[in-house]
Amino acid sequence: MPSLYIIATPIGNLEDITLRALRILKEVDLVLCEDTRMTKRLLDRYEIKKPTLSYHSQSKLSKVDKIFGILEAGKNIALVSDAGTPTISDPGCLLVAQVVERFGETVEIVPVPGPSAVLAAISISGFPTSEFLFLGFLPHKKGRETLFKEIAATKRTVVFYESPHRIEKALASLLGVLAPGRQIVISREITKIYEEHVRGDAEYLVDYFKSNPDHVRGEFVVVIHGA
Repeated sequence: MPSLYIIATPIGNLEDITLRALRILKEVDLVLCEDTRMTKRLLDRYEIKKPTLSYHSQSKLSKVDKIFGILEAGKNIALVSDAGTPTISDPGCLLVAQVVERFGETVEIVPVPGPSAVLAAISISGFPTSEFLFLGFLPHKKGRETLFKEIAATKRTVVFYESPHRIEKALASLLGVLAPGRQIVISREITKIYEEHVRGDAEYLVDYFKSNPDHVRGEFVVVIHGA
């Protein structure tokens, strides 16, 4: 039975990869990557020489048909993203759904767990984690403000991703809806050279990033204490 391995890869520090992930990357016939150049850095680091094929949100149906053909030939494939766990706020989830629909139980889909920016940020927040609400990347326009109101009302810990282009706007929106003193943790560039975790309420964080514009860079995870 051919297998499709969903392999989590480092979100910054290339040492954050499991021994099992490395073994499977060496054993599979093909590695599907979001960006082949990014994945090549990881493979080169561990002297893994495997053919790669790009798969991302803009991939055409012909690319999916090619992947199907490889699985039909009985070969094993690894799916990785540029960073973290594939299929989490990632187009890989569509490929998994297509493989399930096409092959059913004749292709084994195997998770190979590892780094995740969501879990890394939550783990250092100190907020309740028995249940939490993950929102991925918030919409740019439609429904954005309604979503902030829902965040303000929920009693669960809330987590979402934000880009450097919108983090200050997101904090301004939170300032307008959250009760004073409600705690937030902003994790930036997790496991990378400029890793940073900033804690405080929305007012403090708005002021912090206004006063430190050089810190409005990289990738952000926002964790909000429940109401």
